[in-house]
Amino acid sequence: MVEAYILVQTEVGRAAEVASRIAEIEGVRQAEDVTGPYDVIVRAYADDIDSLGRLVVARIQRLEGIARTLTCPIVKI
Repeated sequence: MVEAYILVQTEVGRAAEVASRIAEIEGVRQAEDVTGPYDVIVRAYADDIDSLGRLVVARIQRLEGIARTLTCPIVKI
């Protein structure tokens, strides 16, 4: 299994709405609206890195109100 943090920038005033909609997606453990350079931080999981990519590109990035994402896979060193 692969886990990642996905940092999301939203359109102005849409962070809470976007976080709520992301939280409903299968594979998302948590989605919280935050302050700072990113508006929403998501913790997600998938079977492998390709599935994680599909989750981000096909499910999360397509939501209205999202300007950009940055995916940070979790590594266990």
